[in-house]
Amino acid sequence: MSASGGTKAIVAALGANLAIAAAKFVAFAFSGSSSMLAEGVHSIADSGNQGLLLLGGKKAKRAATAEHPFGYGRERYIYGFLVSIVLFTIGGVFALYEGYEKIHEPHELDNWFWPVGVLVFAIIAEGFSFRTAIKESNELRGKQTWTQFVRRAKAPELPVVLLEDFGALVGLVLALGGVGLTLATGNGVWDGIGTMCIGALLVLIALVLAAETKSLLLGEAAGPEQVAKIREAIVDGEVVTRVIHMRTLHLGPEELLVAAKIAVRNDDTAAQVAQAIDAAEARIREAVPIARVIYLEPDIYDETAAAATTATADPAKNTDGH
Repeated sequence: MSASGGTKAIVAALGANLAIAAAKFVAFAFSGSSSMLAEGVHSIADSGNQGLLLLGGKKAKRAATAEHPFGYGRERYIYGFLVSIVLFTIGGVFALYEGYEKIHEPHELDNWFWPVGVLVFAIIAEGFSFRTAIKESNELRGKQTWTQFVRRAKAPELPVVLLEDFGALVGLVLALGGVGLTLATGNGVWDGIGTMCIGALLVLIALVLAAETKSLLLGEAAGPEQVAKIREAIVDGEVVTRVIHMRTLHLGPEELLVAAKIAVRNDDTAAQVAQAIDAAEARIREAVPIARVIYLEPDIYDETAAAATTATADPAKNTDGH
């Protein structure tokens, strides 16, 4: 997996979640807190999610075959989508069920210092993991807001880890609030309410992740900046006079397919056109290094025919690759 895949953030999150899960289950055993049980299952689910992301990154490195000529880059999208399903079913739904049970059959906490101590430890550990994910994301985020980064990122790993860690930190605060109110009031219902809130949060995050990774699985075009660079790189002003239309598609986070119909003059020879196409491909790869698969189709551009066509169609759909 490339550096942009966030391997460091994934490994940091995996280590933190395994340690936190063990501590939470110990706290549940001594205190009987449903928040601790839900958080323990949440951490186990998160650990499995990081394992899935690492596995997806490894499988994506396989070389292209005759059956899969464009390679296996989308494996990372598939495993990112699986993460959202695991988070929804194991993390969110279990927490909602456990919270419901605790509200209907509340009981006081035993050895309250166990869950409180573990929650404080977990917040520190998750904070370290979240800080690592933020640091790696900032290297790629540029001027985008965090919402834009999560929605536009083509590599699924960092957005997944960011949302998981954010959800974990908020969940820990909710669990701490539930335990604290239970201790203050002597009513175990608050522990169940905290657990329900954790479940609702995890389901919401899972739905966001599912929506974003589904879009990647369906196939997303290059970003506007990359599209502009590719269009500029194609035209040389001599043989290639303009881009008639263009489509781009991510075959994986770091692999882009570019297909375009380009305009050439009617008096250019086949040799001139072939040389111009080779030069255009080289310029595209220099401008956008992830453009690995490029197909350029030459055509004689007829302004009259083009005007008649665009009069009944949206011009943007023929130019921006989306």
